[in-house]
Amino acid sequence: MSHHNTAFHQLLQPLSRHDFERTAREHHVGQKLRSASRWDQFIGIAMSQISGRQSLRDIESSLASQRHKLYHLGAKPIARSTLARLNEQQPAELYEAVFYKLLQRCSVRSNAHKFRFKNPLYSLDASTIDLSLNIFPWAKIHQSKAGVKLHTGLNNASLIPEFVALSDGREGDLIQGRQFTFPAGSIVAFDKGYVDYRWYGELTKQKVSFVTRLRPKAVYQVQKSNPVRAKTSVEYDQVIELSSQHAQKQGAPTLRLVGYNCPESGKHFRFITNNFKLAAMTIAAIYKDRWQVELFFKALKQNLKIKAFLGNSKNAVLTQIWIAMICYLLLSFARHSARQGWSVQRIMRTLQVSLFERMPLWALLNPPPLKPEKRDPQMRIPL
Repeated sequence: MSHHNTAFHQLLQPLSRHDFERTAREHHVGQKLRSASRWDQFIGIAMSQISGRQSLRDIESSLASQRHKLYHLGAKPIARSTLARLNEQQPAELYEAVFYKLLQRCSVRSNAHKFRFKNPLYSLDASTIDLSLNIFPWAKIHQSKAGVKLHTGLNNASLIPEFVALSDGREGDLIQGRQFTFPAGSIVAFDKGYVDYRWYGELTKQKVSFVTRLRPKAVYQVQKSNPVRAKTSVEYDQVIELSSQHAQKQGAPTLRLVGYNCPESGKHFRFITNNFKLAAMTIAAIYKDRWQVELFFKALKQNLKIKAFLGNSKNAVLTQIWIAMICYLLLSFARHSARQGWSVQRIMRTLQVSLFERMPLWALLNPPPLKPEKRDPQMRIPL
């Protein structure tokens, strides 16, 4: 019988151990680590993310029970006190750097979204990871709430978060959103939380198209009205200029305004874009497809452990979130070798009970179809 490494080992194959150790040396503080390494820390928390372990004690006992299978991972069991100390003292920036190195090394470049155009399509949004104000006072948003904000630019074709940042819960969405550098020729969809006329001009100069909604009290002048197809949900298609003093001062570009009546909800939407080539219905459909990033946040919060944390400090929380993002990236890569139609959630459900099984990962994610059970004719009861 041929030898196979564990499914966990195969899942981690896209992650370069050499790059990890080099990056770990760059993000090390204090004395040399003796009882455990940053790799042991990563293996312990990554295992807890995928297998559903909730506490430091769970991680310690689970790794100890699988001690003989950790050899090929280059890891060893780690004591819960040691893991807590690493989470508290060693910079979480290591895992942010590892996330982007992994993304750059194994990024799935695909423009196979559901639209006919070949431009890369991204959905930009932010979501707050809620925390307890009594336990995490450093994350205070207001008098009754605490949290950390996760900013994401999701590739709508591969469903992989290619742009990620973490910030305080009080920080506006636009501050981090403006830091992302989208490739020239791409299209970005975002909501009204990212309204910034100067940024609109910067995106236009970078040859990046955007689709968003017009603010209710925006002041503009119609420069031209384009013909609209009959019997469609598009009410009007206009070329406009934002004419307020603020918009003029910020250098707002000439925009396109699309009025759309949603046949499902009956609501009227006003979309603005700097793309004058795509059809008006396509502009509305692009904004609707922005819902993919909402589904990403839902899948992330439901499946990975970013609600209960292993430490109370800011560094411990950020460490756990960044490792969760690395795990999501690895699971997204594995999804491309799994049976068609499998979601990240279904892959996680499979790996939770098979993480340390010695079998090919592709076989685990492509099980043979169930055969109908044959009944023994002798077991039939004549009536």
